[in-house]
Amino acid sequence: MTIDDPQVLAEVTAAFHAYEAALMADDIPAMDALFHDAPTTVRYGVGEVLYGIDAIREFRKGRGGSPQRTLGRVAIATYGRDLATADAEFYREGSQRRGRQSQTWVRFADGWKVVSAHVSLEGTTA
Repeated sequence: MTIDDPQVLAEVTAAFHAYEAALMADDIPAMDALFHDAPTTVRYGVGEVLYGIDAIREFRKGRGGSPQRTLGRVAIATYGRDLATADAEFYREGSQRRGRQSQTWVRFADGWKVVSAHVSLEGTTA
């Protein structure tokens, strides 16, 4: 298995940044297009636990947009041609508190999709 093949890494990096841009613009269709359309897709957020793409979509519609943020360190790794992880630190506007985001990406026939995501803030006990 090849780890961090440059072409695959470039593809996943582009997908990651496309998702970040969609998140900051509250572009729900673009965000939905980058998550796997399946009941097996999972997203754990700072205050929510969502199982399945339908629950994720409902959450996004009702949220009114993500808090704006700046990315810190981003670590993307690929494993073979069809699996990748993306881990990022972020800082919300007006806060020094570090957030963390982990995503598992899988290549499907229609492109790279997030199948699992986890977002948290340091020091959160909930």
